[in-house]
Amino acid sequence: MKIFRHLFRFYINGSIHVGLSCLALFCITQQQLFFSSPFSLALFVFLGTVFAYNFVKYESLIRSRKNTVRKELKAIVGFSGFVFLGLLYYCFQLRFQTQLGGFFIVALTLLYALPFFPNRSNARNWKGIKIYIVSLCWTLATVFLPVLEWDFTLDFMVFVYGLQRFLLVFVLILIFEIVDLKTDDSLLQTVPQQIGVQRTKKLGFGLLVLFLALDFWNGNFSLFSLFFILVTAFFLAFANEKRSNYYTLFWVEAIPIFWWIFLILYK
Repeated sequence: MKIFRHLFRFYINGSIHVGLSCLALFCITQQQLFFSSPFSLALFVFLGTVFAYNFVKYESLIRSRKNTVRKELKAIVGFSGFVFLGLLYYCFQLRFQTQLGGFFIVALTLLYALPFFPNRSNARNWKGIKIYIVSLCWTLATVFLPVLEWDFTLDFMVFVYGLQRFLLVFVLILIFEIVDLKTDDSLLQTVPQQIGVQRTKKLGFGLLVLFLALDFWNGNFSLFSLFFILVTAFFLAFANEKRSNYYTLFWVEAIPIFWWIFLILYK
């Protein structure tokens, strides 16, 4: 049982779960837009998500505590090193325009994590901007990278689909921000810090309704999308500061994974 707990902690803290969540959204894009990207791109998105999240979470901690890094963190760092090598390998399997898109996401990630500008913190600590950068990165990785790799036409409907993905990820992050309200620095100016928890939930519900309206409009609406939007609304409704971190780190991030699994079983 103790081994299982350690493996589960590594699965969560090593960002494997969030990587699978991003991969699930990537695969949902392929099924809903009716095209198939190469396996190398799927692995690139999964490994890129794992490495990016580990880099953002642990880079500053490792720099500030070089001599007191815990064993678990050392294991995550070693694991991330292998992930990075795999990421480089699969990057060179992609088309040039997809690589450019990937480099743009990398640039956003570095801007988010590292203080590039003199006398300024990283973008993660810029007031209110965190949620927009993360939502944009997920949208680019799960919608526009497969579109670029497949050389799919970047028409208006693709951008509408991208907007839907941005809205969905934005709402998922709102749930995180509500649960993390007790620990987030007030300088971050997250959405709940700015407008309060109840207004944040109303905003999230409104964005989910907009998501469904766009689903009707672009012809992607199904009972599956309705069900999982309702599941997302459920987690948003019951989010509060007293929830365990696993409420978001496991269950909320699992929503796209279960959505993907249900689509596979249905197909």
